[in-house]
Amino acid sequence: MKLYFSELYPLVSSVSSMLLAQLIKCVYSFLQDRTVDFRKWFSSGGMPSSHSALVCAMSTAVGLQDGFTSSLFSVSVVFSLIVLYDAAGVRQVVGTQAVILNEMIDAMVTRGFLQEKRIKELLGHTPVEVAAGAVLGIFISLFFWIL
Repeated sequence: MKLYFSELYPLVSSVSSMLLAQLIKCVYSFLQDRTVDFRKWFSSGGMPSSHSALVCAMSTAVGLQDGFTSSLFSVSVVFSLIVLYDAAGVRQVVGTQAVILNEMIDAMVTRGFLQEKRIKELLGHTPVEVAAGAVLGIFISLFFWIL
């Protein structure tokens, strides 16, 4: 039985897209820094967005399997849009706020008012990173459909 007839097709294409996006982040990081950093495998942010890849692969797979006019496809698209908005909008703003908070923390540490506790700054994605993840997810889902 072919994979696209299986009920697991949306899950397999979604998880595969997410894992491939994380692998691309590791390779991209290696090409930039020339160092192997396995923490990139588990980190959020960066190029491409694994969240975007996952949800776009899911929506594409559901559309191909159940039809692009099905209720399930509509629900998956709405879910995907929320994740895409969050990845590019809300989480990007939180990352910017973390930069500002870290500057304030550094100033307070320098003056002896606070012990150093930095906040993770790279939380969200740029629109290009979100778009790259979305395209990756769609292509991976189509690849598994054809397979």
